[in-house]
Amino acid sequence: MSASNAGSSSSLYQTYARAELSFERGEGVWLIARDGRRYMDFAGGVAVSSLGHAHPHLVAALKEQADKLWHVSNLFQIPGQERLGERLTAVTFADRAFFTNSGAEALECAIKTARRYQYVSGHPERYGIITFEGAFHGRTLATIAAGGQAKYLEGFGPKVQGFDQVPFGDLDAVRAAITPETAAILIEPVQGEGGVRVVPPEFLRALRTICDENGLLLIFDEVQTGVGRTGTLYAYEACGAVPDILASAKGIGGGFPMGVCLATEEAAKGMTAGTHGTTYGGNPLAMAVGNAVLDVVLADGFLEHVRDTAILFKQSLASLADRYPDVIEEVRGTGLLIGLKAKVPNSLLVQELRANGLLAVMAGDNVVRLLPPLILTADEMREGMERIEAAVAELSPGAARKSA
Repeated sequence: MSASNAGSSSSLYQTYARAELSFERGEGVWLIARDGRRYMDFAGGVAVSSLGHAHPHLVAALKEQADKLWHVSNLFQIPGQERLGERLTAVTFADRAFFTNSGAEALECAIKTARRYQYVSGHPERYGIITFEGAFHGRTLATIAAGGQAKYLEGFGPKVQGFDQVPFGDLDAVRAAITPETAAILIEPVQGEGGVRVVPPEFLRALRTICDENGLLLIFDEVQTGVGRTGTLYAYEACGAVPDILASAKGIGGGFPMGVCLATEEAAKGMTAGTHGTTYGGNPLAMAVGNAVLDVVLADGFLEHVRDTAILFKQSLASLADRYPDVIEEVRGTGLLIGLKAKVPNSLLVQELRANGLLAVMAGDNVVRLLPPLILTADEMREGMERIEAAVAELSPGAARKSA
């Protein structure tokens, strides 16, 4: 073994604390491990597998496109990209779409779009973006600077300039942070990584007003909240505050890597030929899957189903929290983006859930995220609740005393 591989049997970068678990196939809400064990996937690849695993419509779309054409680059027109862009702009606030490979790239595009807007509007000095403590916007050098969390910034050199964090939910701090160099405000309607903290609608509406009064653009990071996760196509629809720019990814590809930056005509006016680009973004394979995802999510009754399922799920979890207050402190979230604020270490709860055949994801503030597929049925929700309760009961000192 070479020195570079010392201490590990893997040739991979050691950047993940991976579970000793691997899967060979999936079916809807289920993942099947290589040893045959079945798990309910309430992690969803961190909110990515929006329609579950091996959804027949998505599989058919990908197979059909794979037989035709994989890649041509954006030097040429891509019909599937034009179609998906038209569909997304038809059902959102946006007039323009730029397709990417990931959420971080969609955020990079959003940041550049905001700065370029100010530049072509005669304000080249305006490049600063106000963000919020606890935010997570990606892992590129710019997006870790936007998030501002020390654990992601450490060891990567000087922080990229132009990002000013203010306390979560503090409007006075937002106003105080605005300077002649401020270009935009960037916020997640729900902080996912930050602990499933829902931003109150009135706060988002106040940000819209502040932006309008100060000539700033409002950017929503809907990488995790978008494409039905909160019960509407995008979370902004339920809060009464319409952004100028929105970054979307994760669920929009249903498991296929893709993202998109959406913007109004005015906000995107500076993004002219040569100002931005991507080699793989908007490739035919991704566009085929993205269009297939929209076929399902925009179908009559689908988002209503998400809302109905989410209500039942949260009610069941609230009842569980009432019965096990020594394990669950609070149930947070909206739609099928749900967080359990734990009184035990969240890593321990995730491990116990896994031992009971259910997968979940840790988040900040000692929260466990539950991100089931949007196709989750009432029966599957109830089975998931049985597994969650078994895990919680196992960790409850009170339950242990009762059974003694």
